[in-house]
Amino acid sequence: MASLEGARHGLAFASGLAAEDNVLRLLSPGDRVLLGNDAYGGTFRLISKVWAPLGVAWTAVDLTDPDALAANWPADTRMVWLETPTNPLLTCIDIEAVAAVAHDHGALVVVDNTFATPFLQTPLALGADVVVHSATKYLGGHSDVVGGFLALDDDELAQRLRFTQNAAGAVPAPFDCYLVLRGVKTLGVRMERHCSNARAIVDMLVGHPAVDRVLYPQLPDHPGHAAAAKQMRDFGGMVSFTLRGGLAAALEVVKHTEVFTLAESLGAVESLIEHPGQMTHASAAGSPLEVPDSLVRLSVGIESSADLVADLEQALTHTP
Repeated sequence: MASLEGARHGLAFASGLAAEDNVLRLLSPGDRVLLGNDAYGGTFRLISKVWAPLGVAWTAVDLTDPDALAANWPADTRMVWLETPTNPLLTCIDIEAVAAVAHDHGALVVVDNTFATPFLQTPLALGADVVVHSATKYLGGHSDVVGGFLALDDDELAQRLRFTQNAAGAVPAPFDCYLVLRGVKTLGVRMERHCSNARAIVDMLVGHPAVDRVLYPQLPDHPGHAAAAKQMRDFGGMVSFTLRGGLAAALEVVKHTEVFTLAESLGAVESLIEHPGQMTHASAAGSPLEVPDSLVRLSVGIESSADLVADLEQALTHTP
């Protein structure tokens, strides 16, 4: 796995959040982490509900504007935590630009590369200090393993992370490691199919009368299109969209798919659909990371693209 990320060091964990928790142990009370204002709900929960009461401060910021980040940099910041593309709004952030700002201020840059995978994006080559993965998702790829992974180059930082990993004990079982390595063998061909299927779905959603907005980095009007085109080899298998009919419409769509399964998680061969506001991002309700209640998120699998498109089309007929 480290070799795929172009890293000198790799650490395997029992889950993606276990890997994230290990990175956050690099901070001390009084340190601040800057978190993108569109982040995975589990990451937000871990930082705001577990580490904040222990004295680690956090601020949700817009990481798409490196100049504003530099101009409004909190002096106590020791870490910048970014996802690109983000979960669930698929915001794309210029890793190289953010890393330059963070390093000018002596802060570490952590990049969650779960959505892109090393097949589409290698953050260490763009200036990141640590790359984190939920191996449960695309790396495993078959909905049968839970795991996490860290990749990095710095020897001293790797030694510190290995110490806390050993001390805290959040390590994976050998069979889980086997399952992730099995999944990695087909990562390339799976990602190619995820991406091509996602494009077919986006083509159908764009202009559909029930759909208000389609969020996919390949679209020229997507705010992160330039950043994605600069640093990604393709645009991924995750698609989000909002419904003109609001919450009621979103709930009807996720209830009526037949090929897409209503479930959390993502990145496996099966296609999944979810309502982030009531599922993966419920913990962000009322916070700066709250997501629109009209939002639907798709994890596009590797089934027949025609079947997936037809399934969504019939589900969209149920919108009020």
